[in-house]
Amino acid sequence: MATNKNQHFVPRCHLRPFTHNAEDAAISLFNLQRKRLIKDAPVKNQCSRDYFYGKDEQLEQAIQTLEGGYGRALREILLNSRSLTEGNETVFRLFWIFQHLRTEAAALRAVEMANSTRLLADLPPEEFSLGIKDAVQMACRAFASSMHEIDDLKFCILKNKTEVPFITSDNPAVLTNRWRLDTGRDPGHSFGMRSAGTLTFLPLTPKLLFLGYDGDVYNVSNDNGVVELRSPRDVIALNRHQFLQCVANVYVHDHVYEKMLADHFSAIEHLRPIERHIIHYAEFDKVVNGHKRYKVVVPEERDKTKEAMMHSQVVHPHPNIWPSQIRLRANGSVYTNGTGVGYVRHSKTFSPAASPFWRERP
Repeated sequence: MATNKNQHFVPRCHLRPFTHNAEDAAISLFNLQRKRLIKDAPVKNQCSRDYFYGKDEQLEQAIQTLEGGYGRALREILLNSRSLTEGNETVFRLFWIFQHLRTEAAALRAVEMANSTRLLADLPPEEFSLGIKDAVQMACRAFASSMHEIDDLKFCILKNKTEVPFITSDNPAVLTNRWRLDTGRDPGHSFGMRSAGTLTFLPLTPKLLFLGYDGDVYNVSNDNGVVELRSPRDVIALNRHQFLQCVANVYVHDHVYEKMLADHFSAIEHLRPIERHIIHYAEFDKVVNGHKRYKVVVPEERDKTKEAMMHSQVVHPHPNIWPSQIRLRANGSVYTNGTGVGYVRHSKTFSPAASPFWRERP
C-alpha cells in the first residue's frame, strides 16, 4: 500500500524554486477565477489530492525515483546554467512527458471526454465511465509506452535575463504547436506529441525554462544548449501558456508580481477555451465505390437508429504571440500520408501505416 496519503500531481521538487526564497514552505498563487493573488500559501497543500495515484506502492516508488532525478538535475543546472548536459536533458525530457500525462488537468480532460462520448452513445454509467483517479493511473501506466515519443526533438534551456519572471501552474508541462496554430494546416484534427511542429515548455525556475522543439520546423539559435532572453515580451509569450493551460492557479515566487499577473491574465483571458474538446458525430450516409460514407451532423439532431462514428478533437488555445527565439524554418519539413494521422515528424513515418508518407514544406 502507498505510504503517502497526500500525493502531488505537480511535485514539490518542481514547485520549490517558485516558493518564497526557494525555501519550499510558502508560495504565492494567482487564482484565475478570483483574479487575485494569495500570498504565502503552504506549498504542501498545492496540486495534491489524497491518494491521487491510488494505493499502488510500486507506482508511488517509480514516481519518487523520477522526481528524485528531476530534483538532482535541477540542482545541477542551478549551479551551472552555461550548458545543457545530455544527462540533464534526458531527465527533463522524461519528467516533461510524465508531468504532461499525470496532472489533474489531463485527468479532467480524459473524464470529460469519456462522459461526452458516453452520453452521445447513450451508454449507462456502469458500462462506460471514468473517474479522475482511474484516468490518472491509466496515464501513469501509459508513460512506459510514451517515454520515447519526443526523443527526436531538440532541446535547450531558456535563460531569463529580464525582470519578468517565469511562472508555473497546476499544469506546467505545456504541449503546443506554433506551426499548426499559426497556419491552420490540417483543420479538424488535434495535434499531439508525435505531430510535426511540436513545442514543449517546462518552467524550471523563475529564471530558467526547458524548451523542446521540432528541429525540422523551427530554428532556435543557442550556445551549448542555452538561449538568453532579454526581452520581457518573450517571457510573457511563454508565461501565457501557463495561464491558458492551467486548471485554476498559476504560481509565482514573490507576491510583488500580483499586478503584473493580473494584467497579463486580463490580456488573454478571452483566449482560454470554454470547452477543452469537441466531439464530432458522423452518421452513415451511403456507400460510394464500395466504401461507407459518413456525414457529420449536430449531435442533438442525430438519428439514433443509424450506424455512427465519433471523433474527439482537443481544443488548443492560441497565445497570439510567440517568443522571438522560436523561428519557423524557411526550408523545413513535415510529413503526411493524407489520412487522419495528420502531419508527423520524420521519425514517426517509420511506424506501421496503411499508406506511405510524403514530405511537404511547413
